[in-house]
Amino acid sequence: MNNDYNSQQILDQMADNIRAIMNKKNIQNPYMVGLHTAGVWIAKALYQRLADDLGIEDELGELNSNYYRDDFHQRGLSKQTLPSKLPISLEGRHIILVDDILFTGRTTRAAINELFEYGRIASITLVVLLDRKGRELPIEAQVVGLKKELPANQSIKVTDPEELTLEIRHDNE
Repeated sequence: MNNDYNSQQILDQMADNIRAIMNKKNIQNPYMVGLHTAGVWIAKALYQRLADDLGIEDELGELNSNYYRDDFHQRGLSKQTLPSKLPISLEGRHIILVDDILFTGRTTRAAINELFEYGRIASITLVVLLDRKGRELPIEAQVVGLKKELPANQSIKVTDPEELTLEIRHDNE
């Protein structure tokens, strides 16, 4: 799956879908948040495409939901854990939450829990580059760039912040 898709075309389509959702809901100036690390890369690309059209006034938010994961006690924190960068309050805001890969839904659940620490949010639109299926929680993205099912012994990772290259890995590697 290494670069067998055009990431720029997919990002353009995702931006069009976000624009349509925001217009349908009559949402102006949503707050865009990317999940560390690759979700931030994707959010930056989408932010550039959408900021003017949607009247986004705030800089891109960055979220690290590791502290809110239900497996935090098992996984711990990586040495490269980056802090969340969010405003003091998200009270009443419409959020565009961007992640790279939606799989079990647990990262998204953790992110939503953290977002609510910043106030009562009006709505969340979940945007992902890749939906790999395999949900353990009833969470679905409103905007999806690609869909791909993988065997249990494989995982997928975004490896390049510029090209957003998807790399399939076998668990024994």
